[in-house]
Amino acid sequence: MELPFISSEWKILFRPEKNGNYVNDHAIVKGPDGLWHLYGITSFGGRSYDEKYFVHAVGKSLDEPFEEKGRSIDRGTPAWSPCVIEKDGVYHMFYGPSPTSLAVSFDMYEWFGHTVKLKDEPLMAAHRDHFVLRLDNGSYLMYVSGVRDTYGAVSCFSSDDLLSWRFRGFALTTRAPAPLHPGWGAVESPFVVQKDGLYYLFVTYTDCSAETYNNTLVFVSEDPLLFGCFDGTEKNARPVATLALHAPEILQENGRYYVTTCGWRGKPVPHEGCVSIAELQWK
Repeated sequence: MELPFISSEWKILFRPEKNGNYVNDHAIVKGPDGLWHLYGITSFGGRSYDEKYFVHAVGKSLDEPFEEKGRSIDRGTPAWSPCVIEKDGVYHMFYGPSPTSLAVSFDMYEWFGHTVKLKDEPLMAAHRDHFVLRLDNGSYLMYVSGVRDTYGAVSCFSSDDLLSWRFRGFALTTRAPAPLHPGWGAVESPFVVQKDGLYYLFVTYTDCSAETYNNTLVFVSEDPLLFGCFDGTEKNARPVATLALHAPEILQENGRYYVTTCGWRGKPVPHEGCVSIAELQWK
């Protein structure tokens, strides 16, 4: 097992100006044009009910600032926490809040709504903050922040085609005496990295206070469906690392790992209103 750590200073990757004044949860993925594409929650009001589209930016490299291009998924309804994955030349964007929404694109500029089906999920299991992992066998797992027994949890769904998903259980649960218990659950923005036969689940654990806003826990497992139950004690699932991040993306370019962080204005982020990026190393 290797442990991730932030190994460089933070740099500004993207600062929106025309379509919002901050970026919260976001997705960054390589497009068919060879550019990195960023989609992120934004607004000018900074309130969740103002967040009704994603700001779109592009960049040639993770070492250079991105250029703002416009808005995506601008449909007049809440749009939170996008996740983008490609299959057979089609890019699939999953986003919340509940129920799960899906848009598809060939070029990552024009997006079209599409139907997505989630089967057998318990109430509140598919709440927000989607992340999709492609497995080595060509199937997919989708991780979604949710609530189980009033505490935050990460649900897991499986699919072969990205359109029809079956609930597989809770990949991570939390329970008393875990320290955070807001009504919406304290578990946000899951991201899973597959590395050397292990699966690393990065999950922001916060009640949105300044003290916990940049608080991402990392759990590790040989089974991508099961990371255990976190209750803050030594007896159950324990994070192998705690990183000062909010809603991170973990990316690779030229053999190097990078990690991003973001957040609302007024929060203790490295660069207010921006997506910031740093190198991530493993030891």
